[in-house]
Amino acid sequence: MSRSQELFARAQAVLPGGVNSPVRAFRAVGGTPFFVARAEGARLTDVDGKTYLDYVCSWGPLILGHAHPAVLGAIQAAAANGWSYGAPCELEVQLAELVRGRMPSVELVRFVNSGTEATMAAVRLARAATKRDLLLKFEGCYHGHADGFLVKAGSGVATLGLPDSPGVPAPVAGLTATVPFNDTTAVEDLFRRRGPELAAVIVEPYMGNAGFIAPEPNFHATLRSLCDRHGALLIFDEVMTGFRVAAGGAQERLKIRADLTTLGKIIGGGMPVGAYGGRADLMRLIAPEGPVYQAGTLSGNPVAMAAGLVTLRETARPGFYETLERRTARLVAGIGDAARRRGVPTATGHAGSMWGLYFAPGPVRNFGQAKGADTALFARWHRAALARGVFLAPSAFEAGFVSSAHTDADIDFTIAQLDAALGEARAR
Repeated sequence: MSRSQELFARAQAVLPGGVNSPVRAFRAVGGTPFFVARAEGARLTDVDGKTYLDYVCSWGPLILGHAHPAVLGAIQAAAANGWSYGAPCELEVQLAELVRGRMPSVELVRFVNSGTEATMAAVRLARAATKRDLLLKFEGCYHGHADGFLVKAGSGVATLGLPDSPGVPAPVAGLTATVPFNDTTAVEDLFRRRGPELAAVIVEPYMGNAGFIAPEPNFHATLRSLCDRHGALLIFDEVMTGFRVAAGGAQERLKIRADLTTLGKIIGGGMPVGAYGGRADLMRLIAPEGPVYQAGTLSGNPVAMAAGLVTLRETARPGFYETLERRTARLVAGIGDAARRRGVPTATGHAGSMWGLYFAPGPVRNFGQAKGADTALFARWHRAALARGVFLAPSAFEAGFVSSAHTDADIDFTIAQLDAALGEARAR
């Protein structure tokens, strides 16, 4: 028995399913999850001493890779001054200024401790501002594990094949309407029928929690127009895409301005953090300036603020995003070429350094089509890739990520190993 297997057996006795987040259990791909001992750059090393090239990057925040020296130094320096104050610190102001400078639609920002907190607060604010209750989300999009978001959700809900989560009261679920991503006709029909009830539309601008799905060219422009026409608010959930797909997030890349934006991942540099922000008139409704209550003892934590501040500064270096996009495009093209040579129908895509694929004929435009992918082949491919030292998300319904620590040589190695792994998976 390996050390990871031993630890997993112990974990199952004290943690539900042996993990603290469902997808980590490897249920969708089979086998035992490896336990990490240390990480540096683009690589993870497990407790048995095996090293993997990492394309999960802690599910997105590690755009600089693991244990980046500048981020590590900032964390150490901040912690040396105390790691939780319960009072304001200068780092909160500096990071807020940097976020606003990079994302102009975020005129005011409030830091929280997770993406789920950020989306919960943004929807509460939208309902208060519009005096309406109905929320529109898209099938397969994941906005955290709050009750109202677990209706036809992505991420672990999709990975494990779960229905809408038990424990969510029917009246709460009834306040969330869903339609397929990229289906402007369905969105227009919903607005026609229920426009006066709609407080907000919340959307992942590029879907990343059902695998990677890009928006159709006019999809977000249609959402913006319909929200304006019917008095609803447009919420971009950029927890995953913010400062990942472009220097100014998906809003810069798509040239769409949201009313409210949720952020996380990169703005904490891998530390637990989230944020929501947007138009000043809306954000001024938040307590203590306004009546909409939201609070957090650890919000604006100095260590997380320090990590996020340095991470964003590092990504501002000339050519940073261009290099990341070039390497990601080469990786995705290499995987696609290998699949075609082996006769495996594959739909691939990327935006910036966020990428994904389905073993399915393309294009994949929504979650319904994504569910038609060959998940059994993906599971075999995942296991074969892991054996060859490449760590992909342990689910056919999650995006992958490239960090600035991944070199051109790493990309070459990955393409070769994933090609060989696909050959093994197909043979089986």
